[in-house]
Amino acid sequence: MEATLLKARLEKVESLREAITEGGDRAQEMRRLPDELVNQLIDDGFFRFTLPPELGGEDATSTDTIEILEAMASIDASTAWNVMLGSEINAMAAGGMDPEIAKTVYLDNPRVVMCGGGGPGTTPPRAERQEDGGVRVWGQSTFISGCHNATWCFMAAPIMRGDEPELDDNGQPFFKMWFLHRDQWEILDTWDVAGLRGSGSHDVKAEGGYVPPEHIGVDLMSLPAHYDNPVYRMPVPLRLSYNKVAIALGVAKGALECFADLAQSKIPMLSSATLKQRPIAQYRMGEAMAQYRAVRSFVMESMHAIERELLDGAPMPSAKATQDARLACTHGANVCMQVVDLLHNTAGTSGMRMFSPLERKLRDAHGCATHRWVSHPLYQDLGAILLGNEPAPEFAGQSIR
Repeated sequence: MEATLLKARLEKVESLREAITEGGDRAQEMRRLPDELVNQLIDDGFFRFTLPPELGGEDATSTDTIEILEAMASIDASTAWNVMLGSEINAMAAGGMDPEIAKTVYLDNPRVVMCGGGGPGTTPPRAERQEDGGVRVWGQSTFISGCHNATWCFMAAPIMRGDEPELDDNGQPFFKMWFLHRDQWEILDTWDVAGLRGSGSHDVKAEGGYVPPEHIGVDLMSLPAHYDNPVYRMPVPLRLSYNKVAIALGVAKGALECFADLAQSKIPMLSSATLKQRPIAQYRMGEAMAQYRAVRSFVMESMHAIERELLDGAPMPSAKATQDARLACTHGANVCMQVVDLLHNTAGTSGMRMFSPLERKLRDAHGCATHRWVSHPLYQDLGAILLGNEPAPEFAGQSIR
């Protein structure tokens, strides 16, 4: 993304501050974004900015994407989470999709938004081949953020022949993400949480959802990519990681801004001075800002290194660059949570009140840091590698998944 496009996109985020704030407040009650805000975000291209220009997008890089999502999440994390998932999956699917199919999916419907992935539900997934060359899918997927906004959903299931899985050329079960239109699945109301409450991350269920023959080859990510942008050659776990830490960075940034505003006028109990004049508030503001800026720099430095490798011709990122970036994203999300905890604690009872922006940011920061692709258990995996152990496939580089 050219600097002028990035600047314009960031200015657009700021111009929507009032709408995002109001919509984010309503989303807390609805547990999803209100349609009016979704439509405005679609109209303003926030689900398309990661797509290649050939498909109506702005070709955002990974670092551009982090900046844009961070700016939006500093206002409201649930809104940014919806944009993150929809734009992320839109772009991931586009990278290797047959160009003729992509025209019908993206250009014939410029308002397209996708969702998918998630975890396994209570219904064991299965897919069965049909006589016409299509496939029918049964199953339930959890944590499908932004599902109310989506035209398409990717659902994982193995192809079964009776009770036995169909095997691929390597003797492994043929398992893939199936591309299902909105009329082939239903939303189950299961998302009732504290953090990222407005993300609409409900379960999605298919009961024989039909995938026509022309969409059998569509996958959540496939290579070779049809576009030069390095993001299309980043392994799925890395893409999912840098998008998640972007939201965490935005929550911390917003918490710093909220705390600074509060400190101007809050007079703590039994005190005659405002919070900004108290040494503890000054100390913790400095500490929190240093922590936020340090982890942000680590994230951006590691993602720039990934981009440089790919721009220099590497087919996929190296193991070292992948591990550095995954460590930066994991560290970033967890330290951002600590930053918000610190500021919320320093704000006293003012931060605890339900109308306080710090209260929601506390919940959202914890929501971000619990996500599988940036959560604290990854420290063990990455620490094991640093101690000389063999990396698991997701940290090895040169691998899609």
